[in-house]
Amino acid sequence: MLRHTEDQTARLLPDRAGSIRIVVSAALASLLLLVGPASAHSGTHAGVAADNPLANKVREVNARFADVNVATAEGYAPIPCVSGIEGGAMGIHYVNGALIEDGLVDIGKPEAVMYEPQPDGSMQLVAVEYITTKGPANLDGHLFSFTGSPNRYGLPPFYELHVWAWRANPTGTFADMNPDVSCDAAVAASK
Repeated sequence: MLRHTEDQTARLLPDRAGSIRIVVSAALASLLLLVGPASAHSGTHAGVAADNPLANKVREVNARFADVNVATAEGYAPIPCVSGIEGGAMGIHYVNGALIEDGLVDIGKPEAVMYEPQPDGSMQLVAVEYITTKGPANLDGHLFSFTGSPNRYGLPPFYELHVWAWRANPTGTFADMNPDVSCDAAVAASK
């Protein structure tokens, strides 16, 4: 159960048998980790996302994107670095418009691949984002968040799921912003 505590809010989700299970909020999960066994997040180490079954699958099938040139060769194009008003960032999204338009969700074809710009100009893979205009959507039982229109991306209303598979996110494996990601190198490069 603790492996599913990465979500920002408590949610009711149907399981395969049609029963409802509760996904515990990140705040409660943190409390459980303080009083519970230290092995609740086994496999976690600096810079790598928590041991989560979906994050593990995403990391495995999308490892090719560690090289940003692979993303561009597959039709992904960058949009400016996205940062949060309360801190943290998503990084630079390399987006594949054709994948957004097809409306399908395929674990091996994320609609966006996210990189943190580095001071030397390189890009470090941190996450992927699955986007669809058809919903409600889910991937392996993880519900997508809804974003209405108008939005800062100029897209119609859509559903999205971030998976922080290559960078640990203290706010959750599926949270939008990561306080440990920064756009500072992109801002410095533009000056």
